Amino acid sequence: QVQLVESGGGLVQPGGSLRLSCAVSGSIFSFYAMGWYRQAPGKQREMVASIAGGSRTSYADSVKGRFTISRDNAKNTVYLQMNSLEPEDTAVYYCKSVVRAPGGDVLDYWGKGTLVTVSK
Repeated sequence: QVQLVESGGGLVQPGGSLRLSCAVSGSIFSFYAMGWYRQAPGKQREMVASIAGGSRTSYADSVKGRFTISRDNAKNTVYLQMNSLEPEDTAVYYCKSVVRAPGGDVLDYWGKGTLVTVSK
């Protein structure tokens, strides 16, 4: 069984920083890609950042220069460092992992989300 657990969300003032973590556990043969998504009230879920094979990264235009995604394969963990946070960054942040199971299937899994609130 594969499980994703996010942590690191909370309340922060504008201009502050947070680091989100996503730990993946279970029977996994290899990772194809991992990423972070967010969903604000009344809006659709959007991609924030992703990291794929070869450590290729991609970011939404709204967070370029402020957010950094990284991966620690030894710990099966992906991180999202968020700097210069703005009120518009307030949302529930979700971790997604695309993996190859021991049987050969390629599957994606989602965490339950962690809330980030940027406010004075």
